[in-house]
Amino acid sequence: MTTRKIIKTDKAPEPVGPYNQAIAATGQMIFVSGQIAIDTKINQIVYTDDVSKQTEQVMANLEAILTEAGATWSNVVKTTVFLKDMNDFATVNAIYGKYFDPENAPARACVEVARLPKDVLVEIDCIAVL
Repeated sequence: MTTRKIIKTDKAPEPVGPYNQAIAATGQMIFVSGQIAIDTKINQIVYTDDVSKQTEQVMANLEAILTEAGATWSNVVKTTVFLKDMNDFATVNAIYGKYFDPENAPARACVEVARLPKDVLVEIDCIAVL
């Protein structure tokens, strides 16, 4: 029997639609919804024209949710990076890389999309295993 636990923290942005920040399934897998550069202190998008700073905020939001679920970056097995502009790949990759040990980094997909929620520059989701 599969069990589901909703993961919710006030240290990451509230969902902007009908979804949760993350779901832990069968007590082992955590599916973290895509995070964008919302600062929970002001509940607004930050750094609207700076992909570096937006990426840092996205990673902070992901980390807050992982922590609430009892996970760390080392538990992450898969990420998806959505970019408004693939020319930002190297910049985002450099920041993203600070969070993972290269020898144990998760699988990843990175795609350019026409538009992201609230017109942000980057969105990242992840799957972790406890």
